[in-house]
Amino acid sequence: MQYKTVTTAKTKAIALVGHDNRKDELISWCRQHRQKLAAHKLFATGTSGHLVAEQTSLKVEKLISGPLGGDQQIGALISEQKIDMLIFFWDPLAAQPHDPDVKALLRLAAVWNIPVACNQSSADFIVNSPLFDSEYDKSVPDYQHYINSRVTGK
Repeated sequence: MQYKTVTTAKTKAIALVGHDNRKDELISWCRQHRQKLAAHKLFATGTSGHLVAEQTSLKVEKLISGPLGGDQQIGALISEQKIDMLIFFWDPLAAQPHDPDVKALLRLAAVWNIPVACNQSSADFIVNSPLFDSEYDKSVPDYQHYINSRVTGK
């Protein structure tokens, strides 16, 4: 796979996801970091998005619920390079009916080289990083080169 360098803007597109047992923790974390988060564009799956917006007054673009396809919507936005980081408070101790979607979402975040926080500690490290509010150069798959090589065989 060939890669190219892209620059992530100062203003980030941040996806917020919280499993049922972790929604309160996600909301509390968003409340704690409200001022920093308000400067960025926020996306969230269904219930998480409604609760975060309602309880923090943050502006959140709400997608559909995770089990109904919201995780896949975020994955699509990641693959379109429209999401710069993922804050995903997932519950590793509870079975999820949409577990394949969760794994696919995490896989896409790794493929497209975006920061992922799966718990409060890692989310705190990300939001307090000097890179959180600045441009950042990162390496991503060169999708056009990949397609061209598949078509031409070179």
